[in-house]
Amino acid sequence: MQLANRVKGIKPSPTLAITAKANALRAEGVDLIAFGAGEPDFDTPQNIKDAAIRAINEGFTKYCPVGGTVELKEVIAEKLKKDNDLSYNIAQIVVSCGAKHSIYNIIQAILEKGTEIIIPAPYWVSYPPMAILADADPVIINTREEEGFKLSPKQLKQAITEKTRAIVLNSPANPTGASYHKEELEEIAEVAVEKNVFVISDEIYEKLIYDDSIFTSIASLSKEIYDLTITVNGVSKAYAMTGWRIGYAAGPKEIIEAMTKTQSQSTSNPTSISLKAATEALRGPQEAVEEMRKEFAKRRDYIVERCNSIEGMNCPKPQGAFYVFPNISGLLGKSFGAKRINSSTELADYLLDTAKVAIVPGIAFGAEGYLRLSYATSLDNIKKGMDRIEEAVARLK
Repeated sequence: MQLANRVKGIKPSPTLAITAKANALRAEGVDLIAFGAGEPDFDTPQNIKDAAIRAINEGFTKYCPVGGTVELKEVIAEKLKKDNDLSYNIAQIVVSCGAKHSIYNIIQAILEKGTEIIIPAPYWVSYPPMAILADADPVIINTREEEGFKLSPKQLKQAITEKTRAIVLNSPANPTGASYHKEELEEIAEVAVEKNVFVISDEIYEKLIYDDSIFTSIASLSKEIYDLTITVNGVSKAYAMTGWRIGYAAGPKEIIEAMTKTQSQSTSNPTSISLKAATEALRGPQEAVEEMRKEFAKRRDYIVERCNSIEGMNCPKPQGAFYVFPNISGLLGKSFGAKRINSSTELADYLLDTAKVAIVPGIAFGAEGYLRLSYATSLDNIKKGMDRIEEAVARLK
C-alpha cells in the first residue's frame, strides 16, 4: 500500500505508546508502577465538572463556532491580561482540541516545504513530527545539562538561516522542567526580533512552577516580540483536564485566522461541553490549582532525592512541570546477566521487565543518556516505584 511520504517519516508518540503498554500490562494483572504519563493524577475540580453537567442538562450539546465560543475567548483574554500582562482581542484567540492541536494548527499555518523550525532538545516528543507533517525541516539544537537545558541566544543566532520560519520555546519544559528567567527570555526575544522569526511559546505548564521561580510570557516583553509570538496554553495540566481536550492560542490575527480555517476543515469546534468546563476552569475558583501545585512540589523534592541517592544517576531539580530528567550515563555499559545496558531505551526496557516500572527513555526527547519520570502520580506510588528502581539498578554489574 502506498502511503504519503510525510506519514512514513513519523512514528507514534513514544510517551503515549508507553502509557498504552503500561495500561495493557495492568489489565493483565501486572502490578506496574507507571512514571510515563504526562497527566495529573488528581480529579478535575468539582466546580468544573458541575459546569459540564449543567451544559449537558441545558442542552449545550450542538455545534459551536469553529474557534470556540465568544464567552470562552473573552475569559481567555481576561486570563492572559491578568496573569501574563498580554492584551488580546477575541479575533486574536482560537480554541482547539488541546494545546497539542493548537501547536499542530500553528505549524500548519506558518510552515511549508523549504522552511525550517528550530527546536531545542530535549524537546517534547511531538514537535519534530508536527514539522515533518507540514513538509518542513525540524532543526534540533542540543542544550546542555550544565546550562539548565536552556537554549542560549548564541546557539539560536547560529542556527537561524534564511529558511528559518519559527522557533519553539517550551517553558516550563517537558521533559526537563526547565523554566526560563525573564532576562533569558529577553535575550532570546532580541534574537528573534533581529532575525524576524516567529516564536511558538508553549506555556502549558505555566501554573506548575516551584521555589522562587517567576513565570514570564515572552510575548509580554516588548511590542516587537509580541507581534512575532504565538502563545499556547490550555487547561489540561493545571486543572487536571487532560481528557477534556481544550487548548488555546493567541497571536497575530492573520495567523489565528489561518489556524481557524485549518481547524474548520479538520475537527471543527472543540467539544461544546468541554468549552463550558474550560470557561469555568479559567473564570472560577483557583484554589485547587495551588493545592495541586503544592503537592507536586512535595513529590518533586522526594523523587529528586531518591534519584540522586542511586549510584549512577544524577538528577537536577526541575523548576516547573511535573517531570524529572535524571542523567543515567553512569549506568550505561553495565549488565544484568547476559544483558548489557547500552542506551536509555535498553535501561527503560530492563526496568519495565525486571522492576515492573514504566519510564520513558531520554532518546524519545532527543537526549540519549537520560530517563524521564513523571511525578504526576501519588507519593505512595513514587516511593514504591523508586524502591523498585533502586533494587533493579543495584543488580547491574
